[in-house]
Amino acid sequence: MELVVATNNRHKLEELSPLFDLHVLRAAGDAGIDFGHEELETTFSGNSLAKARALWREIRKPVLADDSGLCVDALGGAPGVMSARYGSVGGIDLSSPERNALLLGAMRGIRERGCRFVCCMTLMIDEDRFFVVQETCEGVLLEEGRGGGGFGYDPIVFLPAIGMSVAELPRDLKNKLSHRGRAAARILAVMRTL
Repeated sequence: MELVVATNNRHKLEELSPLFDLHVLRAAGDAGIDFGHEELETTFSGNSLAKARALWREIRKPVLADDSGLCVDALGGAPGVMSARYGSVGGIDLSSPERNALLLGAMRGIRERGCRFVCCMTLMIDEDRFFVVQETCEGVLLEEGRGGGGFGYDPIVFLPAIGMSVAELPRDLKNKLSHRGRAAARILAVMRTL
């Protein structure tokens, strides 16, 4: 199946493509669509579904959307749905290293460092036929980044059961354990029944 993905984030598309290796994933821009949906919802599921609906209405073909982020217990779940825009001022987004430094600064001296990546993924076949799944990857916030893989908050999230940060995981292991990998596996299970 060919799916147009509701994203302009190349890193996200690079991470999703191997998870859907028997299917063709194309970014909205690659399909000739100038897609820019403002994320206004307060939940991952709300944003994911809204992006899927907006893109589906433009192309009337199967689409895939996700909304994901990092939730830190000691910060009441922040940055949460604001993960990509954490620390942004006046519409100017911080780079990933700047966001990571800001988050670690906010956590300085805090002992409770539990956190989780959350991914809500929506497969929309048509207006009234869609599937939404949400998965997590539990971790602990490090005090400084480790590893050179992945993107975003990956270097500062440690997985105690594995003994590595998400940025240190080999790609195949990350695809199996990550929030996005787990959500994709559930969407693929749905796709096999279509």
